[in-house]
Amino acid sequence: MPIKMPDLKVTRSSHPAFSAFPSTRRVRVGNVVVGDGHPVVIAGPCTVESREQTLGIARAVRKAGGTMLRGGAYKPRTSPYSFQGLGPQGLEILAEARAETGLPIVTEVLDPRLVEQVGSVADVLQIGSRSMQNFPLLVEVGRFGKPVLLKRGFGATVEEWIFAAEYVALQGNLDIVFCERGIRTFANGAYDRATLDLAAVEAIRRLTPFPIVVDPSHAAGDAALVPPLSAAALALGVHGLLIEVVLDEGERSRVRCDGEQGVTPDVLRRIVERAEMPNLYRRGFGVLTVEGTSRAGIDG
Repeated sequence: MPIKMPDLKVTRSSHPAFSAFPSTRRVRVGNVVVGDGHPVVIAGPCTVESREQTLGIARAVRKAGGTMLRGGAYKPRTSPYSFQGLGPQGLEILAEARAETGLPIVTEVLDPRLVEQVGSVADVLQIGSRSMQNFPLLVEVGRFGKPVLLKRGFGATVEEWIFAAEYVALQGNLDIVFCERGIRTFANGAYDRATLDLAAVEAIRRLTPFPIVVDPSHAAGDAALVPPLSAAALALGVHGLLIEVVLDEGERSRVRCDGEQGVTPDVLRRIVERAEMPNLYRRGFGVLTVEGTSRAGIDG
């Protein structure tokens, strides 16, 4: 059954210039534009664990052609005993990485009380999966005014995800980028960490005019699955990828968070090259109706 949404600030009905699918409202982050038909690749460590690690990966991301640098100074963990990031020190390291590489910073904020601190460094404020329905946090990042990358909760419906974006938009902030990172299903653990829901990606593209990126790393839980999941997302016409990176194979056992899903710089380079390739879907392959007839061309 098709999803039907009321008229919201984040649905196409409120944006006459972008009322027709697949037109996209662009989000500018410094010199980077998300949603202009050229997929961005946001890459970096899962968590900022040291200056040496983060600067090394930042240099590798820039060399591989990455567009922005991701990395958590604050990291939500299931266990309160797990490593949860370096906090303010991690933000300082991210600021140093940006100063050296020129890559804009995407990092997560967990708490409304930390929005100003994290926002003083971040170029994009990330709302993680666990925080998608932290409504006071959504309000605060909306008020802060910097671009927001909104991850889907791993148990959230598309409707709930859109309403979460509405909390941000109601504060006057329309620089929103959706991010699909996989959802929990009965199959998880057998061959993946989460199920990458590309049908939801298409639903967001049809219902809202905002860019959407995909995080194949968290869906995969395994570096070997990241390239094919990235290719599938790019084939659908997403506006970017969020990729976790390790410096080398040996680093997997040394990092304290999600080393098994980080790709090495050479793999990242191949993903970037795939993102730079022309896409038939974006270049006019068409949107097919149920009857199989082309209904609209794709311009990104």
